[in-house]
Amino acid sequence: MNKTNVRKLIFEGESVTLDFKKTITSCEKIARTMVSFANNKGGKLLIGVADDGTIKGVKSEEEEKYMITRAAHLFSRPALDPVFEEIYVDDKVVLLVDIAASDLKPHYALAEDGKWWAYVRVKDKSVLASKIVLEVLKRSSNDQGVLIEYSDNERTLLGHLEKAGRVTIKECAELLKVGRRRAQGLLVDLILSGIIKINTTEKEEYYTAC
Repeated sequence: MNKTNVRKLIFEGESVTLDFKKTITSCEKIARTMVSFANNKGGKLLIGVADDGTIKGVKSEEEEKYMITRAAHLFSRPALDPVFEEIYVDDKVVLLVDIAASDLKPHYALAEDGKWWAYVRVKDKSVLASKIVLEVLKRSSNDQGVLIEYSDNERTLLGHLEKAGRVTIKECAELLKVGRRRAQGLLVDLILSGIIKINTTEKEEYYTAC
């Protein structure tokens, strides 16, 4: 990638597939971002770029690479394989880190509390994956086919979506008069079948018809 393309990325701003970091100060934090990329469609980190898009450059490419590699191998599970590229922009070095979409989803990041958590990318943020998202990631990674038999529950839920446009897992459980786990399983099956889709924001998760 050349400096023109880097400037174009910076101009477009942080997104589902792009994150700026002035420098790497925490393996835990950068692992979250990398895991969220791997659990989605992949993404790029631009190290040496401030949140506002100002190109600061990196002081030591080797230090940044060390932190990224350590986070990818020791703070991510399964481990990730970042690809590095050094790009000179205005006599400053910007480190481009490419994280590919993974076939081994879900990936987890080690948090400060010593626990492993899965993250997904929502706009320009890395957020905790819900149980439903986790199950979808697991089953889509295993390439398990789903055969949907339309029972009263499926018909009731799809009828609700046609009228209301959306449903949360709580609303689904209440609508069908079933437990949360059963509602979760039904939603996962419908998602994997391409009948409904997940909509995740920083505040809530809901489901709509495809």
